Amino acid sequence: MTDTASTPSAPQRARVKLKPKANARAIRHGFPWVYANELVTDRRTRKLAPGTLAVLEDEAMRPLGLVAVNSESKIIARMLDRDPEAVIDQAWFAARLKRAQDMRAQLYDAPCYRLVHAEADGLPGVVIDRFGAACVVQPNAAWAEAHLDALTAALAEVTGAEVILKNASGRTRSLEGLDDQNATLLGEAPTVPVPVVMNGATYMADLTGGQKTGLFFDQRENHAFAARLVAPGAKVLDVFSHVGGFGLAMLAAGAGEATCVDGSAAALQLAGQGAAAAGWQDRFTARQGDAFDVLTALGAEGAQFDVVICDPPAFAPSKNALEAGLRAYERVAKLAAPLVAPGGYLGLCSCSHAADLTRFRNASARGIGKAGRRGQLIHTGYAGPDHPQMPQLAESGYLKAVFFRLD
Repeated sequence: MTDTASTPSAPQRARVKLKPKANARAIRHGFPWVYANELVTDRRTRKLAPGTLAVLEDEAMRPLGLVAVNSESKIIARMLDRDPEAVIDQAWFAARLKRAQDMRAQLYDAPCYRLVHAEADGLPGVVIDRFGAACVVQPNAAWAEAHLDALTAALAEVTGAEVILKNASGRTRSLEGLDDQNATLLGEAPTVPVPVVMNGATYMADLTGGQKTGLFFDQRENHAFAARLVAPGAKVLDVFSHVGGFGLAMLAAGAGEATCVDGSAAALQLAGQGAAAAGWQDRFTARQGDAFDVLTALGAEGAQFDVVICDPPAFAPSKNALEAGLRAYERVAKLAAPLVAPGGYLGLCSCSHAADLTRFRNASARGIGKAGRRGQLIHTGYAGPDHPQMPQLAESGYLKAVFFRLD
């Protein structure tokens, strides 16, 4: 891998310019992206290698900052630093990583959290999840891939990590022209799942073969709220459970039995291991299958639960998929609502940034209504503070969770 950390001095850098009608004010006020139709893309710009660092100028040739350019991407430029002369080296990465870690260390008792949430932490396209002495990096932008050696060295310096893994499964990597090859960047990859304790439950994270980085830290606060809804001995259902996110948290809160539903046998096996680690194996049931099919079957069986949570994958990952995604969210709510006992609770989640809170909430309410149920909206949840939102970038606030008490 070629590390481009030895960046030329500013006068030798390429320079790219916004078109006259582009919104330079938004860039000055913190918006981190330049779209392909906003940049002058002459032959010289198109020849820049993906991830090349360049000085971004407005139409009057006034510098706006240092950007990474990728003419193969719809996001043709990503703002890295307001200083056009910034040097992107190990020290630059270390400063951003330390700032990110300082906040997480203040908020969490154990070093298990999302350490870097891309643009919101000043590292566009970069996601880093920390699991104690191990970190999993998703370099989802070409510039980050090009500087991966400097990023890895800085990550080890700041966190003391003994293992650093590269996860290349991110959907946006293909949009950036990047490969899907995972790698071990430091140390030796773990051969067994890594236990992570959250909200009194133990989760088993598969850092090498699991979904994304192995665990979804973003739902931690929503797991905690769902646990507050559990009365001693309650029956709970966790649909699209992955490694048991909501189900195990509700068992920790005293649920009498939890049923976890997922299409992945491997994920359910990890959920079972997490239940066994806490001695809850007799109160845990796994049901593998398509979630819609299982919800339909449970309805036909007349099953009833005190708390039902549905946390599906992104049904609307883009604007083009929005309407179909909203119909899918509505269907989930319609199938899940009849399974909730009178006076029980239904939690519905969306990680689709294209479906804003209002549309998702309305789709959920329609589904509940079409199931012949009525409910009070009692809580709206979001990702935890280790997934900070960038106010100028709506995509950074992707996660929504709505909780209803049904009649």
